[in-house]
Amino acid sequence: MSKIWFVTGSSRGLGRCFVEAALSRGDKVAATARNAATLDELVSAYGDAVLPLALDVTDRPAVLAAVKRAHEHFGGLDVVVNNAGHAQIGAVEELTEQELRDQFETNLFGAVWVIQAALPYLREQASGHIVQLSSAAGLMAFPLGAAYHASKWALEALNESLAQEVSGFGVKVTVIEPGGFATRSGKNPDPLANGHMALPDPAYDGLRQRIAAMMGKQPAGDPAAAAQALLKIVDSEAPPLRVLFGEGFYEMLQQVYADRLKTWSDWRGLAREAHGGLAP
Repeated sequence: MSKIWFVTGSSRGLGRCFVEAALSRGDKVAATARNAATLDELVSAYGDAVLPLALDVTDRPAVLAAVKRAHEHFGGLDVVVNNAGHAQIGAVEELTEQELRDQFETNLFGAVWVIQAALPYLREQASGHIVQLSSAAGLMAFPLGAAYHASKWALEALNESLAQEVSGFGVKVTVIEPGGFATRSGKNPDPLANGHMALPDPAYDGLRQRIAAMMGKQPAGDPAAAAQALLKIVDSEAPPLRVLFGEGFYEMLQQVYADRLKTWSDWRGLAREAHGGLAP
């Protein structure tokens, strides 16, 4: 049976590929973007199967209205994809309050507003699938990306709690953690070039140069292949809570988690001391 989707951030990149993959197999999609004109080609190609909606996910009343309209227009809702987001780049010392707030308003709060808008419909029908686009950046952190990492780590925790809260209602949750994908000009995007940049402090220029020399060198994934992988996830009877998309960071993540476990183990004695009242 065909599915009804609600996808944020549909103008380009992975979000656009997700929408096109769903439409190309006969599903229906409410596609949102800040500028609805970027969705005109989808309407021309797929007609009534796509509902284009202008939406800024930081506007909670607008999100509630958009989800309601999509549900009324198509008569249901099966898959909700939280894809909208951006990357704020800068050392912690460089970030302004507004930059940090803007990062969380879009990446975290925008996702929450979509979830809150969709859940009453999904609970009532006792089915549905919420898909959250996180990132490999939600599992580890690099210099100059603290704001972006923090927003994605927050999404990881939020959706892990959400999955436990809604499983009894028949609602599934999956967090997708992509590595680098060739979403711009066929290249692995460089966040130092494409992200929102904080005003640089010269004290961090050397670090910026070292990070820039490393970025974009991981193998870039194919967005069209990622879209086909997403279709398999939403069609699965038992989808994963978390899944990596791409191979670029797999070995690095294995080392990151091995190092965390080793550190906890190495300092277990001190952890017991901190608890107090335990035998050595």
